Amino acid sequence: MSTKETPRGEADTGDDGVSLEAHGPVSTDQVVLGTVAVIAVGLVLWGSFGTESLGTDWVVADFGWLFVLAATGFVLFSFWLAFSRYGRIPLGQDGEKPEFRTISWIAMMFSAGMGIGLMFYGVVEPLSHFTAPPPGSGDADPAAIAMATTLFHWTLHPWAMYAVVGLAIAYSTYRRGRRQLISSAFTPLIGERRANSSGGRAIDILALFATLFGSAASLGLGALQIGAGLNEVGGIEAGDVILVLIIVVLTVAFVASAVSGVAKGIQWLSNTNMVLAIVLAFFVFVVGPTVLILNLVPTAVGSYISELPSMSARTAASGDPATAEWLAGWTIFYWAWWVSWTPFVGMFIARISRGRTIRQFVLGVIAIPSTVSLVWFAIFGGAAINEQANGTDIVGQGGVEAQLFGLLDEFPLATATSVLVMILVGIFFVSGADAASMVMGTLSQRGTQHPTRTVVIFWGVLMGAVAAVMLLLGGTEALSGLQTLTILAAFPFALVMVGLCVSLAKDLKTDPMMQRDEGILHRAHEAVVDTQRARQRGRGDSG
Repeated sequence: MSTKETPRGEADTGDDGVSLEAHGPVSTDQVVLGTVAVIAVGLVLWGSFGTESLGTDWVVADFGWLFVLAATGFVLFSFWLAFSRYGRIPLGQDGEKPEFRTISWIAMMFSAGMGIGLMFYGVVEPLSHFTAPPPGSGDADPAAIAMATTLFHWTLHPWAMYAVVGLAIAYSTYRRGRRQLISSAFTPLIGERRANSSGGRAIDILALFATLFGSAASLGLGALQIGAGLNEVGGIEAGDVILVLIIVVLTVAFVASAVSGVAKGIQWLSNTNMVLAIVLAFFVFVVGPTVLILNLVPTAVGSYISELPSMSARTAASGDPATAEWLAGWTIFYWAWWVSWTPFVGMFIARISRGRTIRQFVLGVIAIPSTVSLVWFAIFGGAAINEQANGTDIVGQGGVEAQLFGLLDEFPLATATSVLVMILVGIFFVSGADAASMVMGTLSQRGTQHPTRTVVIFWGVLMGAVAAVMLLLGGTEALSGLQTLTILAAFPFALVMVGLCVSLAKDLKTDPMMQRDEGILHRAHEAVVDTQRARQRGRGDSG
């Protein structure tokens, strides 16, 4: 599949002809890199040996409202941009063509944003809400409520978060010619001097921290699911040694992919995984409860739409302690989790979206993955709910990482499909971590679009090491501690994202296209006024 890829070493330019690499030679910001590395090591040790003291209850109890309001606000802001006059502004030069073909663009952003999450939670979440409905569900259909709640957590809201960050970076970089840094997108709000000084570095450090721990947690979850697959297929007990070996293999794979470049590595992996995921979903759709799945799609959409206002407004103040506990384990945790991933996914989506208009970007980033998520959860969640309702206890078959394999066990070719799942999880993580290591390289090398291989390898190895250490020190409980760290990182970054929205809105007002439009309107208005005055003079002369 052909792409218009800028060769390594050549400079990209914004619409004003400013080279995006003209801010100086590629160099590592030692302060940013060193600070994140030291904090990462310290928090891993703290989370491993002092788990009880590193809690996030205060975040959920005191600031859950912030995540709830911000998540919905990002959805409204994104769609406002798409359908306003700003929607036709290109993320690049006027008339510039997209860098990647649409199908590759969709595959890459989907693999980076949610691929491994869909594999892990495709069965787990709908089944969890079906067997234990959210508080306040009443006598509603458990299957419909389960699907509506799942779609709430996996469609518009998370992808709007990614869109806000990705759009701010893409516009700042490709339209304005600034460095490809989150801090640079704050230039209209805090000024260029502050964006390039300690204030900007603090923003980029928060982004790096969230990216590192979010990706490491994903690697650990992927290792657990592959370990469960080895146990299912070959009877291999996935102890610490096996899990660490899995992490080592995946780390080597994504580092090798990352240093090969975006077009060669990530694009090939993403396209391959998209095909394999379609094969797996089609298989489950055909051999599973096909009619039930087809019926579940409109039911899920209708239930999601009808329940969206109440789900969007649900906080700990709207129910008893059981509601607060449920929110902490699901909605607020998810919002924090997605926020912690936005620096990495947003920057990567920005990297592959040059040439798209704001309207194309928003609709592509939000609508298309949301539709795919709907179909995915309808197939896997619907099949799992059907088996559970008919007496097969999938929930009771081992840990959550084994539930997908428990479902596949009920269908033909269980061994082959289980192997396919392990391959998918592996490639989804490789493509996602590939993107993460590239993004961390960009953040730690002053916004260069082509970070050096040494720095990319450093972040990739550190990411794998963090996941391995957490697994060795505490297994699944250590991963829970790792997720706790991502919530802590998400709390300040949620405020950063609100600031990004304000800065982007201010930046768009002075866009060259908007100024041209205002100039045309102004001249048209003056022409109308001149015409009216001429007519008035004419009437006066004739009188």
